[in-house]
Amino acid sequence: MERLSVDEFKSADKLPLIVVLDDVRSLYNVGSVFRTGDAFRIAAVYLCGITATPPNAEIHKTALGGEDSVEWRYFATADEAVKALHDDGIFVYAVEQAEGSTMLQDLRLPQSKGYAVIFGNEVKGIHQEVVDLCDGCIEIPQYGTKHSMNVSVTAGIVMWEILKRTKCYR
Repeated sequence: MERLSVDEFKSADKLPLIVVLDDVRSLYNVGSVFRTGDAFRIAAVYLCGITATPPNAEIHKTALGGEDSVEWRYFATADEAVKALHDDGIFVYAVEQAEGSTMLQDLRLPQSKGYAVIFGNEVKGIHQEVVDLCDGCIEIPQYGTKHSMNVSVTAGIVMWEILKRTKCYR
């Protein structure tokens, strides 16, 4: 299946995308984001606030080693992460249901050195002050009775859509 080793992964070209987790409580969600991030070969995962960090057995249970291949950083707050991303010239999106958000299918990525997407707490979402710092807000349309999705499922959908739009690896 021509899988990369961890060392090959670390030196390979990356999707210019950083996933930021803002106070995500579930270690299984964190692990799943690492695993999906590995699958799409994203640049990094930023873990903020109460979000757990590797090494951790529960993260590993769903990450299956993705926490070893995907680079990660920890920030005390997502505000700090957004400021660091902006300092690096990264365009930052909050993934949140909000007034004026762009539906994912309508997303047009601006020219940028890279992109970051922020996902929030499973109950409270992204802190409003973090949303306010972002360059834009993305929303996934939902047509059923629920008005939210699991954070790791949402992250996978958004990562895939950004991969398609950047045309990386083609």
